[in-house]
This record gives sequence, C-alpha cells and structure tokens, in this order.
Amino acid sequence: MKNIDQACRTLLAVVFLLSFFSINCLSQKPIPSLKEQGTAKQFIVDGKPFIALCGELTNNAATSIDYMKPIWPALTESNLNSVIAGISWAMVEPEEGKFNFDIIGAVINDARKNNLKLIFIWFASWKNGLSSYVPDWVKKDYERFPRVKINDTESIELITPLSEENRNADARAFAALMKYIKEVDSSQRTVIMMQVENEVGVLRDSRDRSAMANKAYYGPVPQKLMSYIEKNKNKLVPELKEAWKANGSKLSGTWEEVFGPGKSKGLVMPVRNLVPPMTQKEQDEALVTYPFYSDEVFMAWYYATYINYVVEAGKAEYPIPMFVNVWLKQREHSWPGTYPSGGCLPQVFDIYHAGGPSIDILCPDLYRPDFAYMAEQFTRSGNPLFIPETGSGATGAAYAIYAVGQHDALGFSPFGIERRIVAGDELSQSYKMISQLMPLIGEHQGLNSMGAVLLTKDNPSGNIEFGEQIFHADLRFDPNNLNSKSAELGATIFIMTSPGEFYIGGTGMSITFSQKNTEFKTGLATVEEGTFVEGKWIPGRRLAGDDTAQGNNLRLGNGYNILRVTLYSYK
Repeated sequence: MKNIDQACRTLLAVVFLLSFFSINCLSQKPIPSLKEQGTAKQFIVDGKPFIALCGELTNNAATSIDYMKPIWPALTESNLNSVIAGISWAMVEPEEGKFNFDIIGAVINDARKNNLKLIFIWFASWKNGLSSYVPDWVKKDYERFPRVKINDTESIELITPLSEENRNADARAFAALMKYIKEVDSSQRTVIMMQVENEVGVLRDSRDRSAMANKAYYGPVPQKLMSYIEKNKNKLVPELKEAWKANGSKLSGTWEEVFGPGKSKGLVMPVRNLVPPMTQKEQDEALVTYPFYSDEVFMAWYYATYINYVVEAGKAEYPIPMFVNVWLKQREHSWPGTYPSGGCLPQVFDIYHAGGPSIDILCPDLYRPDFAYMAEQFTRSGNPLFIPETGSGATGAAYAIYAVGQHDALGFSPFGIERRIVAGDELSQSYKMISQLMPLIGEHQGLNSMGAVLLTKDNPSGNIEFGEQIFHADLRFDPNNLNSKSAELGATIFIMTSPGEFYIGGTGMSITFSQKNTEFKTGLATVEEGTFVEGKWIPGRRLAGDDTAQGNNLRLGNGYNILRVTLYSYK
C-alpha cells in the first residue's frame, strides 16, 4: 500500500509539473522573428505582423531614468509603438568581466509601462566611425586592443576589426547583455530587435593601414569570400560584378588583383571632400562611381565578419532579429573615408551577405534628399527595408507612408525623437493612420496588392498600377488645371482588397483613374471616409458631388485620412 501511495504522489507531482510548464509556455509570447510572405519579409511581434512606428532617442537619453520620465508618455501620446534607445558597452561593463544591467532593466520596465516596444542599439566597438563607447579598460590597453592606422602611421581612436581580441571582448559583453534581456523579458517581449554597432567604417582614410591590416590586404582574399562570389556570380550587385569582371574575374589573388586599385599613396583624405580641393567634375563623378573600391570591399569584409561573430554570440543567448546601420555615401561624402569605409552600403551588400550571414537586415540612416531612390537601393538582394535613422516633421511623415506602402518597410524611425515629437503633428498623424491600417498591411505585404506614391516639388506627379487600373496622382488640387493650387508634398498608400475595391490613405494629392485597355473608362462607385478600429472598418461620410469633383477624382487634403473606394468600368 505504501508503494502504491508513493507512486500516486509521484504521478501527481509529474502531472502538476507538466501542467505548470504547459501554462508557463502558453503565457509566454512568441519570440520576435522575420517571416517571408510573397516577395516581402514580415516582422512578426507577439505572433502577428508588426511595423515599428518608432523614433530613435538621442545617443545618451536612456542613460538617465529621470531624464526619460516625461518622455515616455509623450512618445505614446504621439502614436509611436516602439522606441530605439542606446546601450553603452562602457556603461554595462565598466570593469572587465563585471556587468551592471540595472539601467537596462529600468528602461525595459518603463517602456513596458508605457505600452512601447524597444529596439536597443549596442554602442560598443564602433559608433559613427569611431570607438567612443568602448570601456576605459579597452581604451587604455592599446596593445591588447589595437587601433586603426590611417595615412600609414597615424593611430586614431578606432579599434580595428581585424583584431580577434577586440572582437572577442565585444562578443562576450554582447552575449552577457542578451542573456540578461532574455532573463527579464522573455515573457513580455518588450525588446523586439537589436542594432549591433553603429555606422561602422574608417574615416579619413579608405582602409586600415596598420601592420596587421596591410598583411591581410596584400595577402590573398579569403577563400570563403571568393567561393561566395563564384557561387553567386550571376546575381551579384552591379558594382561588385563590374569590378570583379574588370579585373579578370579571378578566383584568387590579393584584394587589388581581384577588385582593382586602392587609394594611391600620399593622398590624404579629409572628413569631407569639398569643391575645392576637389573639382566639381570629381565631386559629381564620385557620387556615381566607386573609387578605391578594393579598399572599401576589404574593410567591409572585416567589419561584416567581426559583427557577425558578435551577432552570433548574442543570438546564442537570445535569438531576436538583429541589424546593422550605415552612414550613406552622399554629396561631400562621396569617397570612402569621407563616409565610413566598410559600412553596409548597397555596393558591398554581397560582402556583408558572405561575411555576415547571421545579420538579418542592412539598414540606411537615410537623410539624403533622394529618399525614394535610396529606399529602393536598400531592398537589393532581398534585403528588407528598415530605416532606423531619418528626419521627422511633414517630410518624415510622408516618407513613412511611402516606405511602408511601396517597400514593405519593417520600421521607420526619426532621430532625436524626444526633441522633435509633438502630439498631433504630421508624423503623429501618419503613424496613427499606419497603425489603423496595420492589420490590412500585414495581409498584403509582398503580394503585389499594395503600393504607394511619393510626390515632391521635383516629382509632382506619378502613377501606380493594380491589375487593369491605373491611378494618376498629382500634387495639384485640380489635376486638369495647370494653375491649380498645389501641395508641397504628398504621400499615399493604396491597398487592393479585391478587384475594384481599395483602401487609400494619405495626404497632399489628387487622384484620377484610367485603364490599360483604353476602350474602357473608370468610374468612382463608392467613396467613403472612415477609420479602422481593432481591424474593423467603421465608415464615416459617404462622398460624392463636390467632394469628388463630380466623380472625376479623389482629393486627399491636409491630414492623413483613409478612404474606402470602389471602382467600375464603362465604355
């Protein structure tokens, strides 16, 4: 009898433990991840598609809980659903091997209280092409943690990506951080993604010229990279393909033998290449050519492999999505070295894919005026678009609509958000509209049933097609009147829910219609304003007459409004 009682008690204990673990597993939200849908990658948070409508705090804002207290509710009130905040390696590991994550836990807790998701930046080995956030014990020990040399002899405060000692110390700290985040956040999933390092690359020279770097540069290109290039030779980015072909499509050799000449000896790089000392012709050519390409490819390989090692150490502890960002090539920063040489620019995407396969997204810090062009460049090679730094205001609001609608962007984030956010401003309105549309956007990402138009003074009109229907967008209030009042900027998202039915949301443009088959014309059937509440369409005013120019066009004025529109065909 005693043995039977003991067996029963053991069985009950096992049942209890199984029940406990089952309930605990059910209570945990699924880990954030990326998932393919059609031609797009979706960001899955709490089990459903998510777009990070966020802002990036200034570099050191989240180092003070008191500083952040009034900011958290202001972010929520302005329709953000997430925020990007910096974490300093120097702050979390002030002494080697001794970690302090108190501030990290407090930031996670405060974000959670304000119903905001978090994306952390790991300010570690590099920030804006320098190493200002490494701990003091790293800074002081320059022999153990070697620096980059520029102009052959000058050391700068930039730890080299060719050093395993540098890499391993960074990776150990990042792994400890990710282990801590998992411990405190695996049930709530407040932290949804990580940016690893920040705007990496060499400034004031096109590559590292330390003895360690020179030995690698004048030695053979690593076989891993050459194998990748040979395997993917038909789908390489054009810049890499052309440089490789121009130098004989070699399958081995030094960096210059395979990719062409580097910077000539004696040429000193400024932080900006101005006119003068550059000529205007040199300035214009440098924007569309790739001087010193072998130097840039060389640095990209070593940054990519270094960061990949750090990412893998972090993912071994807690595998949420991780990305890197880049300072873009642009006017006055058009030679590698005037922008950080070795960052994940489109011309070296393949180098990052070969050397950093565990890095999930390559991201632009996008302040260039040609936003639409650069957004498209960062969708090369299947790379999903996420914009962790950009401008705010009316321009940022329009760019957010375009990035999400046209390029299935996973997120959008103006920089210095605590200094820029104003409840009810254009960005707030844009984010509110995208939030309402988010369930619908998630259904249509990557399926060719969603698109967007961005109009500016330089590009005041444009078309977008869905099946047989052509939508003509124009900044003018009356597109048939050349002297009509015109908006300064316009952006609109189009989502086709069935043939002839669309949800259209945006600002600053008029829209007319035609068909590919010119025998038919398109008429407006139903046009209604409305809102989405928890994914359900709540209609408002039904529009016709003067509000649709007697059925001739749609007008999206100030503010970010959503219309449900049905169309019909006639002869």
